[in-house]
Amino acid sequence: MEGNLQKRAEKFLGGGKKGYQTAFHMAWPAVMESFFIALAGMVDSLMVSSMGAYAVAAVGLTTQPKFIGLCIFIATNVSVSALVARRRGEQDRQGANQVLLMAVTFTLIVGALVSIICVAFADPIIRLCGANEDTQDSAALYFRIIMGGMMFNIISMVINASQRGAGNTKIAMRTNVTSNVVNMIGNYFLIQGNCGFPELGIAGAAIATVFGTFVACIMSILSLRPRDNFVSIPYIIKEKVRITLEPAKNMAKIASSVFLEQIFMRIGFMTVALMVAKLGTDAFAAHQVGMNIMNLSFSFGDGMQVAAVALCGRSLGEKKPELAKMYGTICQRIGNMISLVLAVIYLLFGSWLYHLFFEEAHLIAMGAIITKLLAVIVLLQIAQVIYMGCLRGAGDVMFTTVASTISITFVRPIFSYLLGFAAGLGLPGIWLGVLMDQFCRLCLTTWRFKSGKWMKIQI
Repeated sequence: MEGNLQKRAEKFLGGGKKGYQTAFHMAWPAVMESFFIALAGMVDSLMVSSMGAYAVAAVGLTTQPKFIGLCIFIATNVSVSALVARRRGEQDRQGANQVLLMAVTFTLIVGALVSIICVAFADPIIRLCGANEDTQDSAALYFRIIMGGMMFNIISMVINASQRGAGNTKIAMRTNVTSNVVNMIGNYFLIQGNCGFPELGIAGAAIATVFGTFVACIMSILSLRPRDNFVSIPYIIKEKVRITLEPAKNMAKIASSVFLEQIFMRIGFMTVALMVAKLGTDAFAAHQVGMNIMNLSFSFGDGMQVAAVALCGRSLGEKKPELAKMYGTICQRIGNMISLVLAVIYLLFGSWLYHLFFEEAHLIAMGAIITKLLAVIVLLQIAQVIYMGCLRGAGDVMFTTVASTISITFVRPIFSYLLGFAAGLGLPGIWLGVLMDQFCRLCLTTWRFKSGKWMKIQI
């Protein structure tokens, strides 16, 4: 009788105590890493808010063009994590290191080109993003500095992606936490000119960010030094690992779909950002703070997604599809508990969060409405992000591309326009459009996960 009860409990829990311990062990460093990245973005906005709402808006205007520039590298990193996780499950160390070598080479070449283009055309790019007289010069300056130093960021990203795929999530956590602490300290010194440092304003915030990514880059490279790591420089040298077409083909298969997904996503995000820009500098500033808070909640889902990618990819590499499904379920349940806590926090302390950034009553009033909507959004957001991780870990990137394109490129802008402008709801209407996007993505990814088709994909 006791044994039956234990089996039932384990079935209900989706793998029992051991399954949850494994998922938590894999997830918590990734959650902390993602959280500190989001926190740094929030602190950036908080520190520049001392210069006025225009400064918050100016930094916010650079977000979408920055991520458009990073799209191809984000896509590369998704493929690296998925392939290294699969090779780890197959015990193919040489194959994993071939993937890393190919990814680093690609990142160096393409990264240099993207950086040069973004720096050279910073002014027209920012103007295209909806900047006005209040924000154009500051936003262009910030963007030019950030993209000029992007090489440090993308090298760190690709190495950390390989480490996550290998199950070494603590390495990525340490590098990114250190980077963001350095960024925050740099902000304190350079924005307001504290402790004898020059007062550089928005330029100081950008320089601090670049210096933080430089530190992360050095730490990431050093993480490849141990010989016994699944991905390591000594192994590449000793075994004379060379770039071959096979990992390049596998990377392209996954990355091409993710790249399209990222491009269409950014088109959707950019369209909505342009809508918000039409509402004025104050509305854009309030919106940007809301996005920073949303990114903070996203960080928890993103951390669980990293665990889902690694665990599902490894399980499928071991030819254990049911184990992959079990880990996906476990990650989802942990994510649901986190999202409930965050929803309560947003409901109770939403106005207080905006008090940290602004003194103007009308901006705080906007924020109170946004955070109430965020309490619902976070429940949908974390759930769909984790399901996306399961699908990506399996290599089911074509579906994730279609789902994201439908939701972000079409659902979010259409509903934002209808509710924000046609219905006259303004900024709250645009955030209702964001809510509809998250709901659509959750419906699509839930259906795909439960169908089990993602477990049969070969990469």
